[in-house]
Amino acid sequence: MSRRAAMASTAPRARLSTPAPAAHPPRKRGRSPPATGSTVSWRASAENAAPVDHRRRWHNPERAPGRAWQQFRAPQSALPSSRRWVFSEDASTSSGDACTIMSYNILADYNARNHPDLYWDVPLDAMRWDSRRRLIIREIRHWDPDLVCLQEVDRFQEIAAGMKSRGYEGIFQRRTGDTRDGCAMFWKSKRLRLLEEDSIDFSEFNLRNNVAQICVFELNGTYKLVLGNIHVLFNPKRGDVKLGQIRMLLEKANALAEKWNGIPIVLAGDFNSTPDSAIYEFLTTMKLNISLHDRRQLSGLDNSEFDLYELYSLLKYQWSDEEVRNATGCSNVMVAEHPLKLRSSYAMLKRNSNNRGLHGEPLATSYHKKFLGTVDYLWHTRGLECSRVLDTLPIGTLRRTRGLPTREIGSDHLPIVAEFVFTEPVEDDSDEEDESEHDDKSEQEVRKSQHIYLSLDSGSP
Repeated sequence: MSRRAAMASTAPRARLSTPAPAAHPPRKRGRSPPATGSTVSWRASAENAAPVDHRRRWHNPERAPGRAWQQFRAPQSALPSSRRWVFSEDASTSSGDACTIMSYNILADYNARNHPDLYWDVPLDAMRWDSRRRLIIREIRHWDPDLVCLQEVDRFQEIAAGMKSRGYEGIFQRRTGDTRDGCAMFWKSKRLRLLEEDSIDFSEFNLRNNVAQICVFELNGTYKLVLGNIHVLFNPKRGDVKLGQIRMLLEKANALAEKWNGIPIVLAGDFNSTPDSAIYEFLTTMKLNISLHDRRQLSGLDNSEFDLYELYSLLKYQWSDEEVRNATGCSNVMVAEHPLKLRSSYAMLKRNSNNRGLHGEPLATSYHKKFLGTVDYLWHTRGLECSRVLDTLPIGTLRRTRGLPTREIGSDHLPIVAEFVFTEPVEDDSDEEDESEHDDKSEQEVRKSQHIYLSLDSGSP
């Protein structure tokens, strides 16, 4: 894809606040999308609300033969009505100092309608946005998180309308260019107060048109934390861009935490990288020597039939100056680094062999025709302990659905949820082993694939 020139945004960031009850205005025609290249934030209001198109239906734009039979086939297997909490054996929750955070890629309506090949086995009614929206809102309300980080949001006003009655405020940051989706955050206004709001438009750094949100919240007037929300670039071949986006998020989150006297950090989102990938290694060990990796395999989403990682000790991969600069921030530096000692909330808790992999991460947080695996995470720094996580579904259960969404799940991702408890800051970390010093070759030898890669369209954005 051609690189889009970065453009500074002049559009004000918008905030959703619970409005006073008012009579419903007449339905208005939806506004045209903003001009290409602008970063857009939205304010939820009646005049900005896009009308629901009841005529919309799931279709195959290319009218591929064989599609019509789908509506007559047997329905998807039903999923369990609930998921279970997995509790930490160490962390103890005292009243008032716990905060529950959800990360959820809700599958943008625009993306679902323009990638029918990914949802070939999904019933027609399960793909309709009005049905998926109700399921998404119902799921969020059921788990009742204090903070919600959403990705692939292209109908923010409709999601926001479903959140207002539960006491949530929200903000939205749209991607730049000709895309329609973005990231959104919601928080319970009775428990949390937004102290500072920031975002990253990665197109300003020639790192594609993705965006990230970074905010500072105060819980119950006492505890503070930084919350980051990101949807990393999908394209498996552009590992340099993926790494650069993540590195920039970590650096900016750290700077904001230091500004507020070293408060703890939680990073949520769809990182489009699997637990057995080099990018996951970068997140957990604080550094990555990119010369030992092929950029097309950094995220673990490449379907190569070769295990080139076995040759890491003998082979140096070729990176252009631009790719190195994207990945590490400097064209003559081959080691990407970040300043945060991160822990994965799911990996830190007790494992279940039915739905956890080698690293302790879920075996799958996303499932469609071409991918079954884990790409969604909730990371945190010191100052917080993870007291419980909402376990995912077993692989066998997911396989029986033949793909998400279903009539019970509104997206092709499962929401992940963790409860965090604020702890006293730790003065000295010297007793911990510095994982960043481990041997790269040994790390590669012990890796086992946690995800099932079926195939990928490398041309996808």
